[in-house]
Amino acid sequence: MFNPSQQDVRRFFCETFQKMRENGILTPLETIAADWIGQHPEYHDDLADTERALEANYAVDQGKTNPFLHLSMHLSISEQISIDQPRGVKAAFFALANRFGNEHDAHHEMMEALGLMIWTSQRSGLPPDGQAYMDDLARRARG
Repeated sequence: MFNPSQQDVRRFFCETFQKMRENGILTPLETIAADWIGQHPEYHDDLADTERALEANYAVDQGKTNPFLHLSMHLSISEQISIDQPRGVKAAFFALANRFGNEHDAHHEMMEALGLMIWTSQRSGLPPDGQAYMDDLARRARG
């Protein structure tokens, strides 16, 4: 199982951004990442300097979103949707996209549910609860 370090993840996004700017050839995963990077121009400065990115601290109390966490969540959700895992997540995504009128906002709503599931798992010491995640997505899709 692939378990990248924080530095690996940051390098991946910075290198993908560099390839984007240079019109380089992207791997399939980089292509998905590039799409999300393109939809988040507010992160471009963070991605432009790899060395600075590797040292950056995105503490919650600073009020600044961690672009690497945010983009990683987009990638995770994209993968979930592409393989419909957990089962039904693809339908939940389309229901959210319909509710919000666009796929990007649907992703952000899914991030809230995904983040809550991960936080709950970390706090309880139990494995992530996929059914609770799906139930949360269904509630969010209903509004």
